[in-house]
Amino acid sequence: MKRMFGAGVAIVAASLAFAGGAAAQETVKVGGLFPLSGNAASAGAQTKAAVELAVEIINGQHPDVKGIAGAGLPGLKGGKIELVPADHQGNPSTGQSQALRLIQQEKVAAIIGAYHSSVTFAATQMAERYGVPWVVGDSVASNITGRGFKYVFRVTPIATDFAYNYMKFLSDVKAQGQPVKSLGVVYENTDYGTSVSDTLRKAIKENGFELVADIPYSANTTDVSSQVLQLRDKKPDAVVFISYTPDAILYMKTLKQLDYRPPIAIADDAGFSDPAFIKNVGTIAQGMMNRSAWDVGKPGSVTARINELFKAKTGYELDDTSGRNMQAMFVLADAINRAGSGKPDAIRDALKATDLKPEQLMMGYRGVKFDDTGQNVLAATYLIQLQGDQYVAVWPAQSATAKLRIPYKGW
Repeated sequence: MKRMFGAGVAIVAASLAFAGGAAAQETVKVGGLFPLSGNAASAGAQTKAAVELAVEIINGQHPDVKGIAGAGLPGLKGGKIELVPADHQGNPSTGQSQALRLIQQEKVAAIIGAYHSSVTFAATQMAERYGVPWVVGDSVASNITGRGFKYVFRVTPIATDFAYNYMKFLSDVKAQGQPVKSLGVVYENTDYGTSVSDTLRKAIKENGFELVADIPYSANTTDVSSQVLQLRDKKPDAVVFISYTPDAILYMKTLKQLDYRPPIAIADDAGFSDPAFIKNVGTIAQGMMNRSAWDVGKPGSVTARINELFKAKTGYELDDTSGRNMQAMFVLADAINRAGSGKPDAIRDALKATDLKPEQLMMGYRGVKFDDTGQNVLAATYLIQLQGDQYVAVWPAQSATAKLRIPYKGW
């Protein structure tokens, strides 16, 4: 793949070396809110491991990662970051109570998380109320930003970015002779699924496609036969699935059971990026499209070394969801370093002033710069496809490492 980013990440030596110094070395506590139990525990464990690895690199436990300042934060005289993890169990109310505990009892200076959009939406209210900055690495529901909050910052692309990317991809495929007119959208009914599906409906209409199957389902369902039968009846030319891990696995098994293959199948990350997805149903989901901003890069590159470290830590390759959270931790560390302080308001002010370039990132964003709502206006993504036992980049052409395979093969 032609990389959109280069030799470093958000804490490259160049971005840390000239920060203002603090009066004394300081350890800054950062809360990490993850789903460590419940249906998304696998994704939560991967996310936690990625953030832990970022902290290890920042604190200097991996000085062999070339190009990264790995001796603590210069702006804090070599001060370290301490990650304080918490489990929200995939429950918004639990997320709120855990965020409150992190703020009031653990005295964290900032928080990162929380995977589920519904949890992030609810729990960030606690951070805003108590004036503690929160950096969102992966939750994409549009309503997380745009509420007038001053302490919430989101690094990742959001639902709007993805929806219009899918439309551009389908338009390209159509221009190359693949019949694409009618679409189906299948989505879980929490904040994540409803937000992405709302955006997709608008994008579909604006781009001249026809939505023939609009199918919500309960996020805790154990049977999706009726939803798949609806798809088989409506025969859309392409289907977008918006699902967390258990449902993503269930849909693939049900597609095979009912012998239905949509011509084009697109996954909206989430459960489809969880390593458990390929492990459980990769052999019957061949050709599944997905979105990603992560690329391992060339052997010897910083990103390749980070991937090696992550695999040594977890047994898995770094995936897009884990990578986006890791990037968020690096962005937060950069802000703490420039703030030269572990005080929440100073970190918030430094986050507002963030202006990172592509070569300072590990993810394929155009940079990191937040607008007045806290959203990164330079976030970006591309499309990957499951071929064999891994996802490979297939779109856009300038970023592709493999040829797009259509129609969807499945099994």
